[in-house]
Amino acid sequence: MEKRELGRAGEDAAADYLRRLGWHILDRNWRCPVGELDIVACEPGTPQVVVFCEVKCRSGLGFGPPLEAITYAKQRKLQELALHWLRAQPRPVPRFRIDGIGVLLPVGGTPRISHVRGIGR
Repeated sequence: MEKRELGRAGEDAAADYLRRLGWHILDRNWRCPVGELDIVACEPGTPQVVVFCEVKCRSGLGFGPPLEAITYAKQRKLQELALHWLRAQPRPVPRFRIDGIGVLLPVGGTPRISHVRGIGR
């Protein structure tokens, strides 16, 4: 599987995982001049929380777990992207956070999801 295909499959698996949790997907692959957000979702509950999800996918552990690819620099970029998304909304968003979702997609296997809430604080 090519890198782009692997990334897309990982994002699809992450979106399915979030939907199974009862989350509502607001945006996928949202782009602005600064970059791209993989998934923007609304976590159910009171009050609702908008969550910016960075998805990292790997087919094996040869280079470490997928979430290790979310560096400090990437976390800073995600914060900047989140602010751009928030500014583009017609109404204020009172609560938000950034999560990391790691997807391990072994060839011919079932995806394994790791979800870390509140990265980049």
